[in-house]
Amino acid sequence: MAAEARVGTGAPDGAGAGAGAAGGAGAEADAEAGAAAQAGAEAPGGALSVRARQDLLSRTALGVFRLNGQFLTFSEELARPAGLTAAWWQVLGAVLREPLPVAGIARTMGITRQSVQRVADLLAAKGLAEYVPNPAHRRAKLLRPTEAGRAAVARIGPGHASLATRLAAELGDEGLAETVRVLERLTRTLDTLPPPQP
Repeated sequence: MAAEARVGTGAPDGAGAGAGAAGGAGAEADAEAGAAAQAGAEAPGGALSVRARQDLLSRTALGVFRLNGQFLTFSEELARPAGLTAAWWQVLGAVLREPLPVAGIARTMGITRQSVQRVADLLAAKGLAEYVPNPAHRRAKLLRPTEAGRAAVARIGPGHASLATRLAAELGDEGLAETVRVLERLTRTLDTLPPPQP
């Protein structure tokens, strides 16, 4: 994926809608969870207690919800001058390198096929993307950006580069790279876990 499209921030069906509320209470929840984790951090044998692990999981979830909301806000601001939304940008970004079926885009983005389908249809209607035949599956057409779609994404490039530079200045290059590694490792781990049991 081209650098200007490496965001993965928008959620095509408003998946981050609750992030603002979570973010608003984020700092307070972080403090409470941190205190709870410290209070009963270790179980016999030096391992974390179940309660401490639960607190860490809750803090991780709240942090990711808040982060999603923050990225959505930044993405909307970056995409607006190009005539895009964060959701449109994300779907276009997913097919910059190669055309993909809607189901493939949904898997990449971790959201429902129906959410991607709505955005893909809008992009096609506005001339920013188009459906082309899929040699591997006659009914599941491939989505690819048009020249207009590629040009719109390219217009986001300077703002995207500026944000990346600002983040690196705050976190350091290695800190930013480590953040990416941790988030990618968490995603891979969750992909391997079976659904939670009641």
